[in-house]
Amino acid sequence: MRQILITVRPKDAFEVPHSDGYQVYSAILSSIQNIDSTVSQHIHGTPLHSISVSGLLGYFSEGRRSGHKRLNPNVSYEIRVGISDPREEEIYESLILPLFLPDATISLEQGSLLVEKVEKRYLTFPEMLAEVPQYKCPLLAFKFLTPTCIQFRNSKVTEMFPHRVAVFNSLLSKWNQICPEGMRMGIELDDFGRYLIEKPYPESYSTYSVLVNTVHDVKREHPRPIFKQGFVCQCDYLVASGAPASFKNAVALLSLFAPFSGVGSSVARGCGHVTTMIQEAKNGR
Repeated sequence: MRQILITVRPKDAFEVPHSDGYQVYSAILSSIQNIDSTVSQHIHGTPLHSISVSGLLGYFSEGRRSGHKRLNPNVSYEIRVGISDPREEEIYESLILPLFLPDATISLEQGSLLVEKVEKRYLTFPEMLAEVPQYKCPLLAFKFLTPTCIQFRNSKVTEMFPHRVAVFNSLLSKWNQICPEGMRMGIELDDFGRYLIEKPYPESYSTYSVLVNTVHDVKREHPRPIFKQGFVCQCDYLVASGAPASFKNAVALLSLFAPFSGVGSSVARGCGHVTTMIQEAKNGR
């Protein structure tokens, strides 16, 4: 699995929507389109959602327009691109990395970003498997940094709270779509409910409506925006006493996987970006 951490700085001050992930995603696709239109189309339509894009992370000023925030040319921002599917490694190596050489430019709708620095993070499946058994009572600390939109089954209803079943079932589904043969996990939904305890930090919790796509409205003959609802927050997940060792290892594995895959839907368009940390629980917390 791969993750690219791109530090950028705006050439001039300009505004972007609060849900800027869609713009960043579109800018990356546009750049890839100029290199290989077939790959660009594959990324846009892949059902596996193996590529995640964080959007812009950093400090923003209040925008002059409603629903917008302002980028400052004296501030650096970060974009994180994750590729969780080993089969997409060719895209990573030959197309995405060359787009983000130092001094390259990423063009958004209202301004441009200059690439200052690029860092790469790698994590292999054997490395993940070797790490998880060391935790006897793992505490899984999640920070949902961008709006996380988890659809309830096949409905149009979105989860608006970091419920343990919704979060880890989303990760399990993503894991089973891209993991090597023999590493699929068959965890029951009830097990996430029975053996995990969520402990959110209320002061960190907010909800958002985010732009994730635009479609052509045939009746009105103009583009129509598609929005989804999601949450950001910080939440710890504690494994309950009595949980099988196999379950502890499985949720720890999914926690290591989460920063690469994202959580929920529209992860390529800036939704569901998380950072995670695993530590040994002490005193029940």
